[in-house]
Amino acid sequence: MDIMDAVRERHSVRKYTDKPIEGETLHGLLAVIDECNRESGLHIQLVKDEKAFDCLKARYGRFSGVANYIALVGKDTPELYELVGYYGEKIVIRAQMLGLSTCWVAGTYKKIPGAFDAEPEEKLTAVISVGYGANKGVQHRSKKPEKVAPDYDTAPEWFRKGVDAALLAPTAINQQKFMFLYNGGKVSAQALRGPYSMIDLGIVKYHFEIGSGKGRDVWK
Repeated sequence: MDIMDAVRERHSVRKYTDKPIEGETLHGLLAVIDECNRESGLHIQLVKDEKAFDCLKARYGRFSGVANYIALVGKDTPELYELVGYYGEKIVIRAQMLGLSTCWVAGTYKKIPGAFDAEPEEKLTAVISVGYGANKGVQHRSKKPEKVAPDYDTAPEWFRKGVDAALLAPTAINQQKFMFLYNGGKVSAQALRGPYSMIDLGIVKYHFEIGSGKGRDVWK
């Protein structure tokens, strides 16, 4: 599976089997977490065989069989939420390439003391459930590209491909509260008002980079 296949095939999964993550799959997942922490300065961690989803909130969120999750922890700075979105989604896409399923989770889980490490200046922003899905999930409904990118029809093909990939990204409540603007070879990305929209901004920027084939220097 190449990375664009992973973008297309990734869907949020809330039900998991009891198959453990181990061997080369575990090694690959830990490797991308380490890579993201080195690049970002975040303190992302894999939490295995834990009970954060054994609660009423998780049942309300229709989660079942969740034994593992990725704790998105970092220093409490203005950049934290966008960083968490960008690097958390990098882990999500790599997990998909490893044959795992995932789901971003903001509130429908229980914080278990001692399950993850956080320094006094750090905070847990969200988690990502991870494991072997009992199903493959379903494709979410998306806005038309012009709704999130007014320049879509007149911009270069690489920009359109980036927008198309961004619309495949998970966002809170599937709100897709973001905007991309093309200007002379550079792109401005904006988070609109909505719950967890700064995390969503990081997520969709990562997808845009994949789809467009551009690096992080594309951003204005």
